[in-house]
Amino acid sequence: MKITIIGTGYVGLVTGACLAEIGHDVFCLDVDPRKIDILNGGGVPIHEPGLLELIQRNRKARRITFSTDVAASVEHGEVQFIAVGTPPDEDGSADLQYVLEAARSIGRYMNGFKVIVDKSTVPVGTAQRVQDVLAEELAKRGLGASNQHRFSVVSNPEFLKEGAAVDDFMRPDRIIIGIDEDANGELAREKMKRLYAPFNRNHERTIYMDVRSAEFTKYAANAMLATRISFMNEMANLADRVGADIESVRRGIGSDPRIGYHFLYAGCGYGGSCFPKDVQALIRTAAESGQHLRILEAVEDVNHGQKDVLVDKIVKSMGADLTGKHFAVWGLAFKPNTDDMREAPSRRLIAELLARGATVSAYDPVATDEARRVFALDLANAPDQHARLSFAASQDDTLAGADALVIVTEWTAFKAPDFEYLKEELKAPRIFDGRNLYEPDAMAELGFDYHSIGRPHVKLVKQASDATPAA
Repeated sequence: MKITIIGTGYVGLVTGACLAEIGHDVFCLDVDPRKIDILNGGGVPIHEPGLLELIQRNRKARRITFSTDVAASVEHGEVQFIAVGTPPDEDGSADLQYVLEAARSIGRYMNGFKVIVDKSTVPVGTAQRVQDVLAEELAKRGLGASNQHRFSVVSNPEFLKEGAAVDDFMRPDRIIIGIDEDANGELAREKMKRLYAPFNRNHERTIYMDVRSAEFTKYAANAMLATRISFMNEMANLADRVGADIESVRRGIGSDPRIGYHFLYAGCGYGGSCFPKDVQALIRTAAESGQHLRILEAVEDVNHGQKDVLVDKIVKSMGADLTGKHFAVWGLAFKPNTDDMREAPSRRLIAELLARGATVSAYDPVATDEARRVFALDLANAPDQHARLSFAASQDDTLAGADALVIVTEWTAFKAPDFEYLKEELKAPRIFDGRNLYEPDAMAELGFDYHSIGRPHVKLVKQASDATPAA
């Protein structure tokens, strides 16, 4: 099938490359010539494991094309995927200007029946707005809903984890397709069934529903996952107070099949492009319908506070004034295997350390370039603070003379460092671990003052124990 992907961001590129991989003829459109130049030059504008190799292989096989030619993109695809950004607006609602502009472009140039697929994460009711824009553009051209210019708007939300998106797309646990029972719905269903047929050969993975339910499903899924994260973080904060070990608790409750282990890891808060904005957008959608989503409002509030948990531990241990203190920071991206810095906990942490007078040397395996750009914007009005932030070429290069190591992202490279080398390089053997990478008992035995999330501060416990007279 001939497929058009509008938008070469995270969702668009993965969708286009994977559909090309299963044999479709894919045309990827973007209005940003810089992105298209990168792609046509053999690179990719984002970091996602396996994506570059997939694109290179399918470019060589001539199954994927990258262009800024809007008219050609509309002519090419019988199925038109809208995969543009939906950033949060000032009030937290999803900004649909790029989605609706994509729909207008299709309406300006389409000839013949088209299936228009909302792949972007959009609020309930967006498909109707896309349909209205298409009808408006066709009317401007003097074209009604004739047989030649029919269309159907479909919702096909993505469920891709950054860092594992290619595998998620190629081995989906479900494919959600929302199609309304209208005059063109059956033809749209046939085309979508044919499009995804390779994924359904062993067993049917597609779940069909109405468009509004499909739009809602995406938001509900992300809201549930965000809720699990905030729940565990709140439990971890309580575990800190009562002396429980949140890792033991996680194993205990995760073994219940009704709960499971996924998204039950305590840490320093979630970030990225999906959870923060989707929770906000769902809260906003509810408010517009006269309802308060009290659970999700609490989820958002807990996550906001959790991004300060490492700073709180640092202040408790080292004092509020950090002037003259130097910190090594490992991990900048909001999660491993991506360079995405959107809503990353590292941004709040580093900004607070700098505001308290500290200097920071930071390292991330892939996100350093993006971090440079982001922090230049974040600290544009604080040049003195920006001057105290540097980026290292390796994790070891951050350590020399540091008063403490702070771990923000759980990259594999950070999970088994040379601890003796760490002790030699650090001014004090002090670690603040925002991802619970190490065992507190083992770290105490190695001589580290180790602070984690929701786990006992073993060194202090041992000192108290040693001070207690024997019976």
